[in-house]
Amino acid sequence: MNSPQTAHDGAFDDARLHRFGRQVAARLTEQGAALPHDMAERLRFAREQALARAAHARAAAARPAAATATATATTQMGTTLALNGGGNAGSNNPLWPKLVSLLPLLALLAGLLLMQRGQLHEQLIAAAELDTALLSDKLPPAAFSDPGFAEYLRDGGDGEE
Repeated sequence: MNSPQTAHDGAFDDARLHRFGRQVAARLTEQGAALPHDMAERLRFAREQALARAAHARAAAARPAAATATATATTQMGTTLALNGGGNAGSNNPLWPKLVSLLPLLALLAGLLLMQRGQLHEQLIAAAELDTALLSDKLPPAAFSDPGFAEYLRDGGDGEE
């Protein structure tokens, strides 16, 4: 029969977790002394960034939701500073930027449809010219069943070689 977990069991698990974390940190510190200088510097820099991100996440969790929604967040990755969203600067409609970002896609689709329509139009004109040439010539009916007749028409009707 299983007994329900108490607050004491949770505290015991937290203590074990902290002890394990201290053991891992001690082992990493021991092994860190044997690393080359450039690798140690990269690890130090990565550790500082991770700590800064964790502090930023803790601060963001502590802030009220309304302040988080209107504030512009900045993130520094290496030597680059990036703006992460923020409020809608003067815009009442949050859907507007998404719709504007779809304009290039709509322009591309419109261009592709126009190109397809133009190509279809050219094919129809070519077929109409071929039909006109076939119907306006005085040919015997046997010429239409000749396999080389289509090639003759494709070459422009030139019989000279």
